Amino acid sequence: MSEALLRIEGASLRRGERELWAGLDLTVAPGEFIAVLGPSGSGKTTLLRAILGLEPLTSGTITALGAPVRAKGNRRIGYVPQSRPLPRETSLRGRDLVALGVDGHRWGLPITRRADRARVDALVRSVGAERFADQPVGLLSGGEQQRLRIGQALADEPRLLLCDEPLTSLDLANQRAVVSLIDSHRRRTDAAVLFVTHDVNPVLSSVDRILYLAGGRFMLGRPEEVLDSKVLSDLYGAPVYVLQAGGRLVVVGAPDAEEQHHHHEDEDGDAGAHA
Repeated sequence: MSEALLRIEGASLRRGERELWAGLDLTVAPGEFIAVLGPSGSGKTTLLRAILGLEPLTSGTITALGAPVRAKGNRRIGYVPQSRPLPRETSLRGRDLVALGVDGHRWGLPITRRADRARVDALVRSVGAERFADQPVGLLSGGEQQRLRIGQALADEPRLLLCDEPLTSLDLANQRAVVSLIDSHRRRTDAAVLFVTHDVNPVLSSVDRILYLAGGRFMLGRPEEVLDSKVLSDLYGAPVYVLQAGGRLVVVGAPDAEEQHHHHEDEDGDAGAHA
């Protein structure tokens, strides 16, 4: 896969005495959608930070878009954060939030350019945010705010899009809308997507492969290969069952299941994982 958009080779990362993962190899092709799953604290968010150049590896290498990752970033790598409501007093307009993806990297006072305004307008339309683009973002719903964050992330037509729990706190309709926006960008531009999530069900129809992190180990494969009772039991070293209920997949019996159920967060910023 010489044209790979992301290569992770022999990667390991430790936090103090705890090893989040080791020997991680991952090659991501253009247009590939990879879901990253795992229990709380398994290092899902940390993996994205490492790809962004914000978290140094203990060992191994990461190459993104043909170059080693660097702390100063790469504007062709997009990032969609967790869906956390902005404070109600935030007066920034919706379109201003999107505009940060267009001109937020420039130094000095912002200079409104006709091309920039046209680009922001196009991004607002692409995420279906015309109706609320001129309202203060603090007064918008979580789903509306997340549409704007996606518009911001797509400003530079990213070839690699990293999504860190972007469906958190969203209802089912908004989850579907967010996944559709991300998947549409992938199909239109042949970008690659790494999508960290605690629930694989909303993205299952889009996923090519799953990277499952647990207990310092990992499993990588197609959904039917990874979301398997025997595979996950081997990964956790404890009995784990993958069940179908109401058309959804549910992982039962994994360690820290209570934490997973409540979607608690730990020092790594990872929400609990269940499929």
